[in-house]
Amino acid sequence: MKKLTAVFLALAMLLPLVGCAADDVETITFWHCMSEHAGVMLDEQVKLFNDTVGKEKGILVEAVYQGAYTDATTKMNNMLAGNQQNLLPDVMQMDATGKVNYLSSGAAYTVTQAQQDGLDVSSLLPAALGNWQLNGVQLGVPFATSTTVMYYNKTLLQEKGAAVPETFADIAALAPLFKDDPVSVYADLPNSPSLCNWMGQLGSLLVDHENGNSGSAAALACVENGALLTFLTEWKNLYASGALENATGSLERFAAGQIVFICASSSKAAGLRSTIGDSFEMGIAQFPRVNEEAMKGSTASGSCLVMFDKGDDAKKAAARTFVSFLTSAQVQANVAVATGYIPANSASAEDAAYQALLQEFPDYSVSLTQLMETPASMRSVTVGPAKDFYYAIQNHVSDMLTYDLSPEETLTMMADEMNGLLYQYNLANP
Repeated sequence: MKKLTAVFLALAMLLPLVGCAADDVETITFWHCMSEHAGVMLDEQVKLFNDTVGKEKGILVEAVYQGAYTDATTKMNNMLAGNQQNLLPDVMQMDATGKVNYLSSGAAYTVTQAQQDGLDVSSLLPAALGNWQLNGVQLGVPFATSTTVMYYNKTLLQEKGAAVPETFADIAALAPLFKDDPVSVYADLPNSPSLCNWMGQLGSLLVDHENGNSGSAAALACVENGALLTFLTEWKNLYASGALENATGSLERFAAGQIVFICASSSKAAGLRSTIGDSFEMGIAQFPRVNEEAMKGSTASGSCLVMFDKGDDAKKAAARTFVSFLTSAQVQANVAVATGYIPANSASAEDAAYQALLQEFPDYSVSLTQLMETPASMRSVTVGPAKDFYYAIQNHVSDMLTYDLSPEETLTMMADEMNGLLYQYNLANP
């Protein structure tokens, strides 16, 4: 009995100590949008943090999958509309659809603010950082950074003895080589991000206010300078050559060998290689240029990490520590190796695992090279009526080809509808 009493007394003495240890751990919530293979990779990075830096500093991160980026943004917006800021996460993975509402939420703990509290972003690529600025504020830090590249069937191209095309005209010139093959040379429908890139190559913005990054976009900025007309003319010439299929390119069809060239996010590289297997060798090239006079380049895209201010300084400090970890050279290299995303940390290029990846698949370097070569003037586009804007571009460009409209007619109709969308949005959101 005396022995049992001693044991119970010892346990009773330990209970307060256990309670104190638990109180010392700062638990923060992390919303993310990565599933399947990428989700497994992200869970591994969160576990690595909890087992190392988190354990050392008394921080525990609870990662919660929120579905697609638009799903996470909708959930954020609903909480903001219901004054439920306390239910927001401490850190959130967000794409461009959430930029405007995040900044105006009243609950944002922006990177501009976090830098004043000691967050260091000096090692991050300027082109990747710039994608997450709005109205002069650095909203978040790049995490899963990508850029649009051109994937191609290297095996088929080598069989034809053809070089990798760089411009629309180069792609058009390949049409005769594949006229007897059951393949589409190139399949694509322009949208907001891709048209923004092609306008940038021609030295133009898509919309005013630095593509909506320094203020709410009010009008197209590519009409008077002739950039949009140049693009439409070159696009119709590409279609007339027989090389362009007037449809959104399908990654599944490309992987099945039914499309020779396709433009898609650089983040798809690892998944495509896995799907293709030994069927053919896949190549990666830079995003095609409109014409010989156009600059190289394709803006950064992907997702960033944003933080929220819920009135708890300890949680904000923990969030800064976690964000610093996820953007460190090692973690960014881990993300790149596992997925094909571009490491946003400049020091990641020296990481042994990343170097080994480039040795095995040299084409993986294309996306990083392209991002480094993209001029700072080529900004990604942010507009209020994002969904309607996106489909207006696709519909008008597709109609030009389907109904054999002239580039000039198409330009007029695009300008009327898209400027109208911007006007109506700004009227409803002063």
